[in-house]
This record gives sequence, structure tokens and C-alpha cells, in this order.
Amino acid sequence: MISINSLTVAYGGFTLLNDINFHISESDKIGLVGKNGAGKSTILKLICGHQNPTSGKVAVPSGIKIGYLPQIMEHHRGKSVIDEAMTAFADMFALEEELEGITVELSERTDYESKAYQDLIIRMNEVNDRLSYSRSDNPQVLAEKTLIGLGFKYEELSRPTETFSQGWNMRIELAKILLSKPDVLLLDEPTNHLDIESIEWLEGYLKDYKGSLVLISHDRKFLDNVTNRTVEIMVGRIHDYKVPYSKYLELRKERLAQQQAAYENQQRMIEKTEEFIERFRYKPTKSNQVQSRVKQLEKLERIEVDLEDKSTLAVKFPPAPRSGDIAYKAVDMKVGYGEKVVFSDAQIEVRRGEKVALVGRNGEGKTTLMRVIMRELDPMHGESKVGYNVNIGYYAQNQEDILDKEDTVFGTLDRIAVGDIRLKLRDILGAFLFKGEDIDKKVAVLSGGERARLAMAKLILKPYNLLALDEPTNHMDIRSKDILKQALKSYDGTLIIVSHDRDFLDGLVDKLYEFRDGKVKEHLGGVQDFLDRRKLENLSELERHYKTVEEKPAEVVQKKEEAKQEYQAKKFVSKEERKIRNRISFLEKGIEEIEAKMAEIEAVLCNPGPNDDVMDLTRAYLENKRELDFKMAEWEKLSESLEE
Repeated sequence: MISINSLTVAYGGFTLLNDINFHISESDKIGLVGKNGAGKSTILKLICGHQNPTSGKVAVPSGIKIGYLPQIMEHHRGKSVIDEAMTAFADMFALEEELEGITVELSERTDYESKAYQDLIIRMNEVNDRLSYSRSDNPQVLAEKTLIGLGFKYEELSRPTETFSQGWNMRIELAKILLSKPDVLLLDEPTNHLDIESIEWLEGYLKDYKGSLVLISHDRKFLDNVTNRTVEIMVGRIHDYKVPYSKYLELRKERLAQQQAAYENQQRMIEKTEEFIERFRYKPTKSNQVQSRVKQLEKLERIEVDLEDKSTLAVKFPPAPRSGDIAYKAVDMKVGYGEKVVFSDAQIEVRRGEKVALVGRNGEGKTTLMRVIMRELDPMHGESKVGYNVNIGYYAQNQEDILDKEDTVFGTLDRIAVGDIRLKLRDILGAFLFKGEDIDKKVAVLSGGERARLAMAKLILKPYNLLALDEPTNHMDIRSKDILKQALKSYDGTLIIVSHDRDFLDGLVDKLYEFRDGKVKEHLGGVQDFLDRRKLENLSELERHYKTVEEKPAEVVQKKEEAKQEYQAKKFVSKEERKIRNRISFLEKGIEEIEAKMAEIEAVLCNPGPNDDVMDLTRAYLENKRELDFKMAEWEKLSESLEE
């Protein structure tokens, strides 16, 4: 469908893309991958005609409709969210208006045999054909479904677009592109401004999307679930793999290994040939052989090894000093700004060593809670308490923007480092990919990703026992995120993290707090468990405000929908109840075992023998007592939830 032929892009002597060729067919869903600055966004701009190549061409058939979502764009103002989204149907509305005009004109004319009349008939058929493709059952309903799927609440659809942040306006633009039904979708980091639930909705939409897709994303799971082909850009060239991202990694590893082996073999052959030439260059009896070897080397097609960037973010957090059992606790807490309440009645408890994620739609209070924990914001009501001996390392969502732009990379760390750590600043910066002259750069000239890495490097300087990280992976590529994830998994302190990256959170956290509709709800387990529990609720949410336009009476439709939702709710509650009862049974068994151990220790302590270490026995008794208290608290909480 779309062909990229011998395409080269160069800037002032630097070649970004060198003679690349590939084809996009109708069934392709391509993940475009490569390190930052490799040229991924440039390729999207070339395809949609926003940029011209230095040489070569992009061939796009006439009539192909392209939908392009860049990372940064101007947003329209002066309309409500729903009205702005409805502009996606402008072409369809224009066709409907034209068809109505043709129909009226044909009914008034009597020159049935004239060429003008026949031309009108032909045009009416053309318009009808185009409408049959683009017409939706009900554009209003479709627009509402799409916007709600992308995270908007029904009551927000009538609000002016200018009252929303840039991230939310990006969602409106994405909705318009999806509603316009393009033949080819070009999406540049579409998940950057989406929360987890909206990412899941978009993922489902793109899975069912019938057109072609070219996607740039640093979300490994999103790429795996949406794409069927991976095109890698490396040092100006492309490597095409007809597989999703995870499989591409395996094939890429094999390709590079084979390439390296072939290169080494060729180098050995060249070395031997050159050695022969040098050895017999001045012997007349070997002159023909020497000349033959010289020509052989001249004609030889040299194997080039792709220069893989093996630099990675090698992070190791310092050992965490011991804190109290409770790292952070909130009781009956209400938080807001002025008269606006963000959330209320929050009950939060983070124990020492726990790794906890804060999830939910944007604007529901995740970052606000971080500000409360850091004492930047006081609760309106209730208690917010940081535990005993807790020292917090904080990574704010806008951390990279609040760095001193006039300071250097090295100076940023040197200004706050104390003690022996000052001797390791260059090593720390090297681990965060700042090497050589990079450390002398001013913060003002750094990219967003570089500033984010520098802000993260500051957390290495002190031995914090609680890390509060607000969207730490926003500017990181996939490989760097993997390294950071492993570092956080091995971190022995407490972690509270805000992130919409499912793959990053999966296997990292064991408890979540969901921020939704002004409330905070605790979810035990990992992110995938949470998503599985929320899917059914999401479906109900999406259907809640849709206006049915079916021919059946509205009451019948409503009753049917209510019955369906009631059944689904009962099914969900039943499943959840079974999980709770199973957990209670497990806890009861564990409580019995601990109580039996404590009874045995008590018996020995009452009458210790000559070989019994009273200190060790006392220590064992107290450890069991702490474990018993923890399990009893959970048991009581779960038992109360069944009674509600």
C-alpha cells in the first residue's frame, strides 16, 4: 500500500536515515523501535508528508486516508469536548448534505435524457458509496464511547477543551483520529498521557482496527499486544522483523550473533590474505598469486557490524536504613485544593519494605497524595503520618523541569553530595549514561530524557529508606526501564510509585491503591490481578451513559441492560467473595501454626533447660508475635468486608 524507496535523510553532513526501503501493507501493524534520536518520529513525518527526504521517495496511493498523532501538537479551542470530537465526522456530514442536495435537484428536474442529469446520477452513486464506508450507526454515540474509553467522564464531555490540560487535549485529538477511520494510523507515543485503564481500552481498539498501523511506543506490553511486525532503526538503517516486539528481541539477538561471527571470520581471512601479500610481495615466483589476492581483497564486500548501543542505566540503590514497621499511614484523610476535594475518607497503610503502586485516572489524586506525603500539602481532614525514622527520596513528575538549568550535570550532584560519595560522582553519572564531556553540559541544553536521568541520579546520593517516585519512566526507553525495574526490585527499602506502565509495575509491586471517583481503594496483589478485577467494572462504566438508538422501545432496552449489569455485578461479587474466603482460610491456617509455635516457645521459657538460649527464644517469640499481629489484622479486615 505505502512504499518507502531508497529514502535518505541528512542534516548538515550527518546522515540520520541511509537508503532505507520497506513496504506497509493493509494488514500490517508495525512497531517502530530504536533508541532516542534514531529517526522513528522522522519516518512518521515522512509518511504523512510533514517532512521531505533528502533523497528517495514515499509512495502513497491516491485516496489513502492517513491519521497522524504526533508527540506535540497544537490543540483547537472554543468548543466542548464532544463538539470537538464530532469534527471527525465533518467529511461524512458534508457528503450527507451533498446527497440531500442531489436528491432534491433530481426530484425537480425533468431532463431525464440529458448528460447533466446522467452526471448527477453518477455523482449520487459515488456519494452513496463513500457514505456506506464512512457512515456510522450514530456518530454521537460512537464519539461518546471513544472519549469515555480514553478516560473522560460523561459529565466532562460538555466542558470546553481549554479547561483541560495538554495531556487531556491530546486524548481528544487521538479520539478524533480514531473516529475518522483512516486507512493508516501513525501514532507517536500515544500512551504518554494515558492512564492504565485508558491504555487497555486503546489496546483493545487497535487490536480490532482493520487498517494499517505504524506505532512508536516504549511500552513493551502495548507493543506485544498490538503489533505483528517490528521495524528497528539502528545507525541509519532498518531491520525488518515480521514478529511482535518480544519475539523480535530473540531474533535480533540471533542476527547480531550471526553477524558478529561472520565479521570475525572475514577479519581472520583478511588478516591471513594481507599477511600472504606482505610476505611474498617482492618474490617474482609469487607475483601472480599476490596480485590475485590483492584483487580478491579489492572486490571483497566487507561485512559491517551494527553498532549496538550497549550502554544501559546501571542503577543500584544504597542499602536502606531501618525504619519503623509503618512507613506511612493515613486515617480518614480528606485532601483537596481550596474548596475542591480531590479525595476523601482515605485509609492508607504502607509497611516497611512494601512496594506499593498508586493507580487511577489522571487528576484523581495520585500526585496529590505524593505531595501530602512530602508535607507540601496539608490534609483538609484526618491524619497523615510518616513513620518513625523514615527518610524519603522523592522523584516528582516534573522533577526534570525544576532542576537548576544554569547548573552543569556534574554541578547538580556535586552541590548536594556530602562525604565519601563525592568521590563517586563520575561513576554515578556514568551509570546514568553521562560520560565524557556530557558531565560539563548545562542542564538547560539537556533533553527531557537526560534531565529525567539526572533527577533519578540524585536519589543515589543518600541512603533513603522510602522512595516516592511519580512517573519515573516517562522518558526512558525500554532497556533503561528494565534496568531500573530490576534495581527497584532488589531495593530493600519501601517503595511508593505512580506509574501507568503495566509492564514496569508487573512483578514489581504487591499492593495497589486505586484512586477513583474521589475515593481511595486498596487492592492486594499485582497490577495484572487489579486489571483483571477492573475489566468488568470498566465495561459497565462504558455502557452506563450511552444513548441507545435501536428500534426497540427504550424501556425494553433499559431493562435488558439493567438485567445484564446486575448479572455481571453478581458474578463479579461472587468471584471476589470466593477469593476473600480462600484468603481467610489460608490466614486461619497460618495463625494456628504461629500460635502453636508460640505455645511451644512459651513452655520452654517457663522452664528453660541448661542448653536453651533464652535470648534466642525470646527473639523467636517476638518475631512470631509480629507475624501473628500482621495476619490477624488482615484476617479481621477481610472478615469485616464479608459482613458489609
